[in-house]
Amino acid sequence: MSYYERWFASLVELLIARGLVTRAEVDSGRPAPGVPKATPPLTADKVPSMLRSGALASRSGPAAPRFQVGQRVRARNTHPAGHTRLPRYARGKLGTIGRDHGVYVFPDTNAQFLGETPQHVYSVRFAARELWGDQASPRDAVYVDMWDDYLERA
Repeated sequence: MSYYERWFASLVELLIARGLVTRAEVDSGRPAPGVPKATPPLTADKVPSMLRSGALASRSGPAAPRFQVGQRVRARNTHPAGHTRLPRYARGKLGTIGRDHGVYVFPDTNAQFLGETPQHVYSVRFAARELWGDQASPRDAVYVDMWDDYLERA
């Protein structure tokens, strides 16, 4: 399967595992008799506005920032078995906090139904040479949005 086929298959399995649909409904493409149906039905033309008005991932709360703008940090070199938004190319690399975006749901735990684990998200600047070695331009940099749990003090 391609990347997107695997992603879609995983989503279907998650829907079945959480009881939102049955295997028979997925196979037939039709709701089982007697199950509640969306009224009015969700059609393709309604999806963009629904997504624009969807639930926000930002949170207000007591989560204190672990890092400050200008502080040097290292991306943790972890290899989780499940979902993560920590890019492999940044793991173990040194960067600098460029901006604190505020507190957001941590997708790694939220995707596994382990809770939202709200924490600060930072824009971290990585020099291109830190990521890709001396062949990269010394003037280039990459900014990666990273949650507290992805970072450690340098």
